[in-house]
Order: sequence, then structure tokens, then C-alpha cells
Amino acid sequence: MNCTEYLVTLNIPPSLEGMMVDSLLMLEAEHGFSSFPVYAHHHDNKGLSLAEQVTGSQKCIRIQMYVPVQELPALLAQLRSDFSGSGIQYWVLPVIENGVI
Repeated sequence: MNCTEYLVTLNIPPSLEGMMVDSLLMLEAEHGFSSFPVYAHHHDNKGLSLAEQVTGSQKCIRIQMYVPVQELPALLAQLRSDFSGSGIQYWVLPVIENGVI
């Protein structure tokens, strides 16, 4: 099986939402993306408010987008350049199938 597309997921701090949306609209205008609020749960308390430390969760904005395999390296390089040190979590998964039903 040859993967021709990836699903890129980003968990970003709410304070970076506007900047990230602007950046992605310039990079991913052709393909689009989705964003929605989520709560991240992990053991790292760095940067968490007292309330977040008590609940063990941190509010984030999750952004997901389909990216063609040939565009993935440029997207990740641009994000690393524009958002270096911002603590954004990301992961990339191969897309086996997608479509509209």
C-alpha cells in the first residue's frame, strides 16, 4: 500500500489559535482544515494554571488536516520555523482511505 496522503493533527495553546489559523490558511488554503477545542491530559504540568493542574487537563485547540505526501515536509518545516518553542504537540498518520458518503 502506498500512502499518498497524511492526517496531520496539532494540539495548540488557545493563545496561538489566530496565528496558526492565519498561517495554515496561507499554507493549506487548497485543502482546508478543521479546528475544535479539546482537553489534553498528560503528566507534564509545565505552563499549566493551578486549575489545570488540579483537573489534570489543559484546554487546547486541535487542528486536523489532510496533507499530500509531497507537501508534508514543507508544512512541518514551516510550522517548526514559525512556532519554534511554542510547545505545540503534533502527530502524523497515514490515511488509508477517505471520501464523502
